[in-house]
Amino acid sequence: MLELMELLHGGPDDQGLRTAALLRRSHPFDKELQLAGLLHDIGQLLRLSEGTVTVGVAAEAIRPLLGERVARLLRLSGTPGGEGATGARHDAEPGSEAGSEAEAEAEAVATLRHARDSAAAADLDAGVLEDWRPLLDLVAAGARRGGPARNALDPLGAPRGSRRPVGGRP
Repeated sequence: MLELMELLHGGPDDQGLRTAALLRRSHPFDKELQLAGLLHDIGQLLRLSEGTVTVGVAAEAIRPLLGERVARLLRLSGTPGGEGATGARHDAEPGSEAGSEAEAEAEAVATLRHARDSAAAADLDAGVLEDWRPLLDLVAAGARRGGPARNALDPLGAPRGSRRPVGGRP
């Protein structure tokens, strides 16, 4: 986490902060989406020697720390034209659970792209990077636990009295 914070501090501007702040306002419960907004330009910060880091490499660098969904959102939001926005589930039946998940993921990618584009033009006081440290720690803790893909939507598990299973337990 320290290395990630140092890398983010070295960034040239605060567009990631503005993107994350816009997503925090529009999607306050989707913590992973907010972090994908914060980290959307991480590939530019991870430049290796003389080459550039591809979106896929940047996403893979983030995956062990922040989990599958943040990595997938980063990768898909950087894919030109939205190709592959539904990943391997593009052949899912509409209305099925897999189809609904694919639609939700495609919507999240579109939302992330829109926030990124809006943040580029916004004159928004987005706060400071340290404001995001608790959320980074929370999502990282969920990723270490190996929680479900929607982990940061509900990082502490199902609410009391909920019939929804937590971590595969009934």
